[in-house]
Order: sequence, then structure tokens, then C-alpha cells
Amino acid sequence: MPEVIIVEADYEYRGLKERLYPLLERLDGGRIRGGDRVVLKPNLLAAAPPEKAVITHPVIVRVVAEYLIDRGARVQISDSPAIGSFKKILKEGGYLDELGHLDLESREFKETAEVDIGEPFGMVEIARDVLEADHVINLPKLKTHGQMLLTLSVKNLFGCIVGLRKPRWHLRTGVDRIRFAELLYLIAKRVNPLFTIMDGVLAMEGNGPGKSGTPVRLNLILGSDDITALDIAVCRLLGIPPERLLTNKAAFAKGYKPEEITIQGNKRDIKNFRLPKLGPLIFGPTMLHPFMRRHLIERPVVDVNKCLQCGQCWSYCPARAIEKASSAIEFDYERCIRCYCCVEVCPHGALTKEEPLAGRFIRSLLQRKGG
Repeated sequence: MPEVIIVEADYEYRGLKERLYPLLERLDGGRIRGGDRVVLKPNLLAAAPPEKAVITHPVIVRVVAEYLIDRGARVQISDSPAIGSFKKILKEGGYLDELGHLDLESREFKETAEVDIGEPFGMVEIARDVLEADHVINLPKLKTHGQMLLTLSVKNLFGCIVGLRKPRWHLRTGVDRIRFAELLYLIAKRVNPLFTIMDGVLAMEGNGPGKSGTPVRLNLILGSDDITALDIAVCRLLGIPPERLLTNKAAFAKGYKPEEITIQGNKRDIKNFRLPKLGPLIFGPTMLHPFMRRHLIERPVVDVNKCLQCGQCWSYCPARAIEKASSAIEFDYERCIRCYCCVEVCPHGALTKEEPLAGRFIRSLLQRKGG
């Protein structure tokens, strides 16, 4: 029966180690042996200091790495960041200061190998380091996500897709969040981490997962050897129906049974956690889809006072829907697939989502009718 363990903690090193080691021992269960090569997969979205809650806090990664080194494992910390230099992320995120003295390797995912994740996607290129490791340990950050509601255990493993292959998959799945969630779930199942430790000490609410989000202190660490069980547990803590997180819904569609989960430890409800607004999925007759995309679905918008025209958004955009303008950037909303990658990767917090006027008007009419 899948089990999720929740412990209260902060980022003070000694206290964190005392609380985390027993959890690691329980999840490990003696499966990690001397000489094993273990890849740690934190969330290293972008260069940001730990207090911004954009990336997994380095002290949590340090404690997990020390636990593995104590058992004779060969440890590697890796990710494929959406934007920026991997080394810059490690430096600005405090990883070099916190882990620089440890006998481990830090390197960006580069090489890939094709594996079959099943229908409807078939062959997918995944980081070779992940596929060839003896074990993968998943170290996500508890954050909101403008496209998928939350980025938790399953979503974090999308970072095992290397470089610009990620926006290509965004383009392939388009505005269909359900299909994208299925892709995320199948990738996560193929990566199959030994266990997951989630950083919920300083989480992110609001317009996550990048620098437009708002840090919020929860003082929680969650662990499980079942990625979906952990994501369901987070939803329950936040008061969200588990099926509202579409990666959970994808798991349910493939036979996962959420009623079999047990949760140990602190089960306190988290009040007033601010979720992002998600625009409606495209539905109805195909002939109406262009109208809906243009007038009903939330679209990315730019704050011209914050935009520095750094180019991160247009270089990452899978649909090539962004161009440099005289004072900021311009969007081609006909091409935009509403993946909100641009909002995610903007290093200045200059991009947010906005519901078009027609969408706001229709929603207000429906609310009046219903209320």
C-alpha cells in the first residue's frame, strides 16, 4: 500500500538532518548499496536565490547527498534547466556554497537515449544519465504552475527531457493539458525514481513556477516511494480534489487507486494557499477552437516596466509566437499555444497570464446566472 510520510522542518542544517535521516532510511529500506550510482533530480528551473522558492533548497539536497555518500554511493546532481547556465543556477541558488565540499558530481543533462513510454507517445528521448543510473531520487519543490496548477513529483521529472526537446513536446501536445499531463505521467513512470523527497518548507503560491510566484512558508517535507501518492497527499493538504491535478487524473485513467494511500505524520490542512487561475481547455466543435483560443483562454501578457528584452522568452517559446518590440515584446496570439513557458522562464517576473475581455465577460454572466 503506497505510503506518504510528512515531517515538519525548516532549513537549519542540523535540525533538518535529524529529521530527514530517519525518513531517508525508511524510504531507502536498504536498497542503496556501496558503489551504486545515484542521480539526484532537484527542481533547478532557473537561477534564483533560495528565498525566492523557485528551486529546491540546496540544504535539502545536501542532506540527501550526505546520506547517500555515507552509504558509499556515487552521487550525481543533475537537471536540464529551462533557461540559463546550469553553473549559474548552482551558484545563485546556493548549491556551490552548500555542497561544494562534498564528494559528488554536478552536471547538466546532455546526452539522451530513446525509450518507449507507451501509447500514445511511443519513443521519447530521456537523459542517458537517468536511464543508466542505478537509482534516481526525485527532489521536487512544492510550487504552483500556470499551465498544470501545481508542479510536484510527477511534473519535476519532465526535467529529464533534455534541452529544447521540452518545448517541442509542449508544441506537440498544444493547448490540451490533459494530453500533456498524460505525457508527464508516462515519462515519470519510465524514470521510476527510487523515492521522492519534496521541499515544502518554503513553497510557492500564486503565479508560479518562476519568479512571478510568491514564496509561502509551510515548513513541511514530504517523502514517498510512490510519486502519484505523494502528489495526491499534497492535494489533500491543500484542500484540492486530487483529480483536479491532471497528472493525478492521468494516473487514475491508467488504473491507479487513490483510496489505497496512507499518510503518516503531520496531516494539518493548509489554509488560504493561493492557486493560479487556469483558463478553460479547448472544447466543443473544431470550427470554434480559433475563436476560443483568441477570446476565451488566458494568454501571456508583458509588464513593459519589468521587461528587459533579455530574449529568454522568445528563444524558449515552442510556437515561435514572441517577437522583440520597440519597448518590450509582442505576442502572436494566433500562434501561441498557451503553454505559458514564457511566464515560467522569464528571469525578471515580467510576464503573467491574463484572461481576455470576452472571457471575463462570459464568465461573469455565467456566475450571475449560477448565483
